[in-house]
Amino acid sequence: MADQATTTEAPRRVQSDRRPRRPDMAPEEKQFDERTLHIDRVARVVKGGRRFRFRALVVVGDRKNKVGIGMAKGADVTAAVTKATDVAKKHMIAVPLYKGTFPHESEAKVSGAKILLKPASAGTGLIAGGVVRTILEVAGVSNALSKSLGSTNKANTAYATIAALAQLQPASKWVTRRGDATKPAKKAAAKVKKEEA
Repeated sequence: MADQATTTEAPRRVQSDRRPRRPDMAPEEKQFDERTLHIDRVARVVKGGRRFRFRALVVVGDRKNKVGIGMAKGADVTAAVTKATDVAKKHMIAVPLYKGTFPHESEAKVSGAKILLKPASAGTGLIAGGVVRTILEVAGVSNALSKSLGSTNKANTAYATIAALAQLQPASKWVTRRGDATKPAKKAAAKVKKEEA
C-alpha cells in the first residue's frame, strides 16, 4: 500500500484549448486625429422633472489637409463622443494649404461668432486660441494668424472656423484682373463676351 501511495501521482491539469488564443497584434494606428473640444450637460424638462444628457463637440482631422467637426448628444459622455466623432467623419472638408499656411485670408460668421484667418510666414507657428487652435492643428496648418471676434460660444466658434476654412481657394482657382487669367477665368470671360455680342 505504501508503494501504491508513492507511485500514484495527482493527475496533471491539461490546459483546455477550446478557445484559440488571439495572436498578439499591435494596436491599430488611428487614421484620424480625434479631439474633444467641449462636453456639456444639457437638460430636457419633462413632467417628472429634468432629463440630463451629454452633448459633445468633436473635431477630426488627418493632419494633412482634411478636417471636420461634429456635435452629438448621448446618455453618457462616451456615447456622445462616439456619435459626435461619427458625425465629424461624415462632414469632413479639404483645406487648401500652401507651404503649411493658407493661400489667402478668410473670414466667416456663424450666429454671433466671427472668425478671421490669415496666412503667416514660416516659423510663425499657430497664433490662435482655444477651439480655433485645435481645429487648425488637426487640419495640418503649421503657420497661421487668427482672431476670434464676437461670441465666445465654443460650438459657434468651431462652426465659424470650419466655414472660414471652406471659403479658402487654392491659387490655381483665383480669378485675376490681369490678361493672363487662369483657365476658369478665361472661360468665364469668353462666356460673358458671347452674351454681350
